[in-house]
Amino acid sequence: MSNLFTPNQPEAPLAERLRPKTLDEVVGQSHLLAANKPLRLAFQSGKLPSMILWGPPGVGKTTLARLIANTAEADFIPISAVLSGIKDIREAVERAELTLQQHGRKTILFVDEVHRFNKGQQDAFLPFVESGLITFIGATTENPSFEVNSALLSRAQVFVLNALSEAELSLLLDRAQQLVAENVKLADDVREQVLAYADGDARRLLNFVEGLFNAAEGAGVTEIDEAFLQTTMASKLRRFDKGGEAFYDQISALHKSVRGSNPDAALYWFLRMIDGGADPLYLGRRIVRMAIEDIGLADPRAQGMAIEACQIYERLGSPEGELALSNVVIYLAVAPKSNAAYNAYNQAKAFVAQDKSRPVPLHLRNAPTKLMKALDYGKEYRYAHHEPEAYAAGVDYFPDDLHDKNTVPQFYMPTPRGLEGKITEKLKHLKELDNQALAKKAKK
Repeated sequence: MSNLFTPNQPEAPLAERLRPKTLDEVVGQSHLLAANKPLRLAFQSGKLPSMILWGPPGVGKTTLARLIANTAEADFIPISAVLSGIKDIREAVERAELTLQQHGRKTILFVDEVHRFNKGQQDAFLPFVESGLITFIGATTENPSFEVNSALLSRAQVFVLNALSEAELSLLLDRAQQLVAENVKLADDVREQVLAYADGDARRLLNFVEGLFNAAEGAGVTEIDEAFLQTTMASKLRRFDKGGEAFYDQISALHKSVRGSNPDAALYWFLRMIDGGADPLYLGRRIVRMAIEDIGLADPRAQGMAIEACQIYERLGSPEGELALSNVVIYLAVAPKSNAAYNAYNQAKAFVAQDKSRPVPLHLRNAPTKLMKALDYGKEYRYAHHEPEAYAAGVDYFPDDLHDKNTVPQFYMPTPRGLEGKITEKLKHLKELDNQALAKKAKK
């Protein structure tokens, strides 16, 4: 069997030295690896299916693939979709055939970042997966529903891996200290910052603390405090603190700079957070929220642009995706502002929550059966498209017991800014048509 693990030697990177050698050493993914959980049962049965491991970076996808090969006593061939092509796939298949013929041993083919392979490259695996020559394991950070061919997806079981929790990262940090810095103490606030910086990524955590412990050893430091952390690792750590006060302060500054129509300040805070290690897609979600909450219907394009920027980042990654997000930050900052739709949503939600359940008026009900028609469902309904200006003037769409104009709520109050200026004019015009229709009806 191939050598799956780098020997536990001091010169090996810390992340490699701490790589689990058994399933019980794996930190995290208890939803898959705990007793009676899917992947644990597959390990125990020895009948491992082809699979796709989907999850964020640094959560153990490669480690699990190696452990699977070790448990199954199979040859392990790792390839990267970033660096490999059809030629590498063919060579892997030839090696698998030779291993089976000469040693009677199966092969596990591990493809890292499988979403990077195109359709033709992914199709190249299919005959050998179907024949059982290889057990295919693909690792991806992207949604396999969109990035993996349906034919390959149908032949593989998908296991979703989660980002590591703070408690799980803390356990890894303890293991790292015991291995390379047993006599070095971390101040509590430093420990919190280091765990926050890792952001659920074990590899990121171990690479960072390896540098931190090396710096402490070189300086003869036995306790790492805030000052030492900032002096030695500030270029990596910055002042980004996911989940802490500094993190939320920066998010607040970004949001308020956009709301305050200052594109330069908005861009500054956005890039401060990117530079500090914030997840660009998390910032993307916050940017979508800004478009919804602070621009709204004053410029409906803003929401679509924000969503598209997130999709661009998911497809292209850095730096193109970050540039797309920064474009939207600038656009939102200079766009006309309105929270009228946001306020309308909150007010309508509160009204419905405290109001009683009111029946739908008869004229708004559908009447697909004779009985419903006999009960006057849909009677006197006016089809707007058959009315002048495609508007049925004077029709009430609220429940009957809210028809009194003194009690009918008005949730949406558009501003005069951007598109909402035109919406205001239109609603005013429709109101005039309503008044004319009601006055005409009153005279009859």
